[in-house]
Amino acid sequence: MSAPLSSKLPWELANPLWAQTLNPIINSPLSAASIIENVVLINGTNIIPHKLNRLMQGWFLMDINGIASIYRSLPFNNKTLTLVSNAAVTIGLGVF
Repeated sequence: MSAPLSSKLPWELANPLWAQTLNPIINSPLSAASIIENVVLINGTNIIPHKLNRLMQGWFLMDINGIASIYRSLPFNNKTLTLVSNAAVTIGLGVF
């Protein structure tokens, strides 16, 4: 981890430090995450449009209103996320 930025650094020193500190955050796939709320899953296979218009890189569960085991059953693609659930639940998803 780099040293904290000082308010008294000359511009020629501060500029590379800012880039070194901020670029990993800006380039993180999570910085472009989209939230999908109130996704109703059935017991079985569920196809969810993610609307990213690009190849999905990952997903995470944000909210769930019951007890269920949920997993991805197909490779990522440009349009949908296919999840299998062992119970009918409503979830919130983060997709990136």
